[in-house]
Amino acid sequence: MTSTHSTPTHPTTSDFEQIRASLVAGLHKSPEEYREIYRRERDKRIRVDGVAQYQGAVDTYEGFADDPFMDVVPRAAIDEDVEVVIIGGGFGGLLAGARLRQQGCTDIRILDEGGDFGGAWYWNRYPGAMCDIESYIYLPLLDEVGYVPTMKYAKGPEIRAHAARIGRHFGLYEKATFHTRVESVEWDDDRAVWQIRTNRGDVLRASSIVIASGPLSKPKFPRIPGIEDFGGHVFHTSRWDFDYTGGDETGGMSGLADKRVGIVGTGATSLQAVPQLAESAGELVVIQRTPSTVDVRANRPTDPEWAESLQPGWQQDRMTNFITIVSGNAVSTDLVADGWTSIYERLTGRAVRPVAEQLGRRLSPAEKDEILELLDFKKMDEIRDRIEATVADPETAEALKPWYRLLCKRPGFHDEYLDTFNRPNVTLLDTMGQGIERIEKGAVVAGGRTVELDCLIFATGFEVGTQYTSRNGYDVVGRNGIRLSEKWQDGFSTFHGLHSAGFPNCYFMGRIQTGTSVNYMHTVNEQSKHIAYIYSAQKASGLGPLEASPLAEKEWRDEIIRSSKSSQAFYEECTPGYFNNEGKPGDANGLFSGGYGDGPLKFFDLLKNWREEGSLRGLDPIA
Repeated sequence: MTSTHSTPTHPTTSDFEQIRASLVAGLHKSPEEYREIYRRERDKRIRVDGVAQYQGAVDTYEGFADDPFMDVVPRAAIDEDVEVVIIGGGFGGLLAGARLRQQGCTDIRILDEGGDFGGAWYWNRYPGAMCDIESYIYLPLLDEVGYVPTMKYAKGPEIRAHAARIGRHFGLYEKATFHTRVESVEWDDDRAVWQIRTNRGDVLRASSIVIASGPLSKPKFPRIPGIEDFGGHVFHTSRWDFDYTGGDETGGMSGLADKRVGIVGTGATSLQAVPQLAESAGELVVIQRTPSTVDVRANRPTDPEWAESLQPGWQQDRMTNFITIVSGNAVSTDLVADGWTSIYERLTGRAVRPVAEQLGRRLSPAEKDEILELLDFKKMDEIRDRIEATVADPETAEALKPWYRLLCKRPGFHDEYLDTFNRPNVTLLDTMGQGIERIEKGAVVAGGRTVELDCLIFATGFEVGTQYTSRNGYDVVGRNGIRLSEKWQDGFSTFHGLHSAGFPNCYFMGRIQTGTSVNYMHTVNEQSKHIAYIYSAQKASGLGPLEASPLAEKEWRDEIIRSSKSSQAFYEECTPGYFNNEGKPGDANGLFSGGYGDGPLKFFDLLKNWREEGSLRGLDPIA
């Protein structure tokens, strides 16, 4: 007798293969072809010198790090005792100052090399500059100061004005000291205070210091033979020379009308500056080593009705919503709904959940990686298709196509950059991954061509891969004469990225051994709240100086090593750039070296739980 009961079906390996095959069918090439092209493109860009291929501004051209925007006003040297010194007047330093003010700390002095608050946004005044993270979550303390940005992606002047707004709102201008460079920071064992000396002759003694100089403070230049001999006009995008170009941050650079201008670099800065330069320059040559991904930005004015509807706490809710999505977790509504959230919805663990549901089981790590790789290939096909559909000249379009995993470099967004290459006065000089070979008087040599130029603009970014102490321009000397440069020479060693044993009441804001979001302001906002909590707890308990215990530091370093293994393996396969220390992701001094690999959401929860536990575990009074 034949049974009428059907045999239950269970997902098998063949079911996964069917899903995989359907994804592969939607690609322009086979996975093997993509991998081979990615490897070939990566390998031809790897250099033995790594980050040493760059040099600082002061090593390249005398005076290039000076302030072209504001005159240095003479003043008397300051000699004082102060409760807290904050080094850096960018948004990190402003956040630290604001949160400390909220906890009752009024004796704060902020030092900065610029002429006003703003940090990188004080310096970045190139035409077209704007944030590439939504303004409503990028600009900090909007709720607290009662301001809503005028556009989804605010432009440079508005961002700079907001920095000043924070300074005024929290009374941080009262003891702000601008055009001042820190030259030494040293712990006084006898007095148990930090002594800070500056280039203006200042001597400050502080109970606590916050180092908030940020990762984007020192402009860098490539080490190109003959770079000092160009003879034409040269400047860096973070020190834009409007006396030469004419115009302002909105464009109108009439001084370039009869000039042949070259711009070196095709990262986020160039995406914004190139369209503006193309409108003004007689001729513009864009010199490219590695093309960026360029997706739709869709900037737009803020809806006034929406702005009026916002309730207290709106910004924190929006920031949390964004970081939840980019951490690969589900939300009921995507509040930001932009290119960033689209990327992370499509290329994180969230994207493989439908596959797991279809299979009725969890995917193995290898299966998950394979699905994410295929989805990445698909997204990059779309990026390259957009280039092909926008840029008229096939050769230029082909050279602008990026061949690497999307998150190997910071994704770019712009609505005019690609169209700019259709202008008759714009040329792409593709160096095929090799960069400029040499610079001659009035010309650059690259890609087998010699191109004569009147003006050379470097959009080559900032020192992010050099040693932490050289990046800041000074060493930090802790208890018993221990130097930070010596302690960290083989890698960062911290507790929560903020503290280091031997350096009491010293806080390191930034990306060191921390959980970083693509929205960097969220990271420093959480750090600033943590610093202010510790300050308040110290005061309430009558505690003296605190530093990380050696045990807490070791445990945190072990946690960093454990959690960062997968991301390091990913970046090893990437094309060189500052994300992977120019092809050396294990480099101890890199921008993302030793990051917390479980993501910013878990890291911020970890800090919050630490505060709620209340014992200041891991911080010890100095002996």
